[in-house]
Amino acid sequence: MSPDELRAFCLAFNAAVEEFPFNPDTSVFKVCGKMFALSDLSGRPLTVNLKCDPEDALRLRADHPGRIVPGWHMNKRHWNTVTVGALPDRLVRDLIEDSYDLVVAGLPRAERLRLDRP
Repeated sequence: MSPDELRAFCLAFNAAVEEFPFNPDTSVFKVCGKMFALSDLSGRPLTVNLKCDPEDALRLRADHPGRIVPGWHMNKRHWNTVTVGALPDRLVRDLIEDSYDLVVAGLPRAERLRLDRP
């Protein structure tokens, strides 16, 4: 997955936007003002921080040592840093979608309904 493909995939979700609150190099992908992905798209290797269920986070780190690690500069219990090129694209897409879904699940019901995600 290239940086452009990562950006396009993140922005394909309903109401997803890209912002740069930290610096001009760090893309922050949000839904309804809440972050679901964070990446320096020019970084090598390409990595992305993604929200994750705490139990799944531990399992993923054990299954993919060195490729999925505790979230860098994030709450290590709820965020993973994923090395994009070191994993199958399908897995990366699934992890991004899971992150988006977790964030949407925490939104107020009215916002979830507007996103067609009850």
